[in-house]
Amino acid sequence: MDDPIRAYLIEGSADAVQARFTTLTPSQLDPGDVVVRIHHASVNYKDALAATGRGRIIRRFPCVGGIDAVGTVESSQSPRFQPGDAVIVHSHGFGVSQHGGYATRTRVPADWVNPIPPGLSALDAITIGVAGYTAALAVDLMELNGLAPGRGRVLVNGATGGVASITIDILAQRGYEVVAVTGKPAQAPYLKALGASEVVAASDLAAATRPLEKALWAGAVDSLGGEPLAALTRTTNKDGVIASIGNAAGQELVTTVMPFILRGVRLIGVNSDNEPALREHVWRRLASDLRPRHLGRIAQVKPFDDLPQVIKDVVEGRNTGRTVIAVAPEL
Repeated sequence: MDDPIRAYLIEGSADAVQARFTTLTPSQLDPGDVVVRIHHASVNYKDALAATGRGRIIRRFPCVGGIDAVGTVESSQSPRFQPGDAVIVHSHGFGVSQHGGYATRTRVPADWVNPIPPGLSALDAITIGVAGYTAALAVDLMELNGLAPGRGRVLVNGATGGVASITIDILAQRGYEVVAVTGKPAQAPYLKALGASEVVAASDLAAATRPLEKALWAGAVDSLGGEPLAALTRTTNKDGVIASIGNAAGQELVTTVMPFILRGVRLIGVNSDNEPALREHVWRRLASDLRPRHLGRIAQVKPFDDLPQVIKDVVEGRNTGRTVIAVAPEL
């Protein structure tokens, strides 16, 4: 199809970023095996950092933002996909080094694409998006490393964010006792509705500065990094598991080896740039035993024109849950 492509384009350099709506032609799409008509995308914290220049996220300029999107296959050179397939695109270079989801059409490598599995609508899939995929991958890896319901409380920090909201939902439906830690205590009703058994203000957590502190957690999903992650290493139970999924509080990790050699604490890094087999495994679980129960509560759907304001809200911490952008829902 040769019709124009409406897109939200990030331009400039790592030191001076501007983002604006514009029109692209099909010839300006990047190389790839699969052309997708985009219906919805989402706004992740990474997207907001990229579009505002507050984080050095974009690897090439100009670049259409948006690190995940759902839509319909328009054409495919891959035998895995046929025109009309409902798909989700995320991770690898999508929205970072190759044009992303804030456009009415994209062209990407087939390995970045997954069929939306039976049991999930397109809106379900983008509400989950790369945030929920990361949450599910974290739970999958933690359970492979010994985490199980009944072994103790599981902490989730940065609790009102997109990844953390879905993590709470997934863990609660699997029978875990979830403690949600947040800097927004007024959001306690929202977090309890997702399944948190307890909501704790981040400021109320006791300082953890000694090599080992009182053991409190069977596991934790950390989206903050920095000192909050260091404190978790010191307060996790024997053979407990921590999944590291973000660095909103800092990239540095200052701790000791004591939690690892005396308590056997396991610190697992979670990266969503996975090969097709693992992606398909995680998406199948998201449609079955890891399916979040409260996607309607987690999602807010906004029109494409609202994207600049949504990005501002996300980067300034005014959002809760997941914001979905209706790029071209009528397609």
